[in-house]
Amino acid sequence: MITKIFYAMAIVLLAVSFAKDRKKTKMALKKAWKSFENILPQFLTIIIIIGIMLAVLSPATISRLIGNESGWLGMIMASIIGSITLIPGFVAFPLASALLKNGAGFMQIAVFVSTLMMVGIVTIPLEMKYFGRKATLTRNLLAFGFSFAIAAVIGVVIG
Repeated sequence: MITKIFYAMAIVLLAVSFAKDRKKTKMALKKAWKSFENILPQFLTIIIIIGIMLAVLSPATISRLIGNESGWLGMIMASIIGSITLIPGFVAFPLASALLKNGAGFMQIAVFVSTLMMVGIVTIPLEMKYFGRKATLTRNLLAFGFSFAIAAVIGVVIG
């Protein structure tokens, strides 16, 4: 229901914008379309990867690897995957939802998403170039540790 309300609000506000200044509204819609075109290949790739992963891994396997019973080992595995993977936030949260629905644990998903957003193993060389070795390693190590703190808080609140 809320989604329908947001769509209706967007349509009404777009109509108001169009009535106020057609040229700017058309320009904004063209920019939005360009952004959509730029994001679409990444988004489709991730959707395909998620689909293949969920087809290959049964809910029982997901639960065994990163479910509640996997404990710290599952959290470490999820944190390593999250640290290495480079996925945009708009894809990470649907992925986390799909994993939760297929048997993943809340703490494991919390550490996965946290490391995914805050730790960047793939981007370390570029980050070192601009911020230096010490700052880069310090930031990544603190972010990695903080991800476990976030997971522990999620475990206490939800568990």
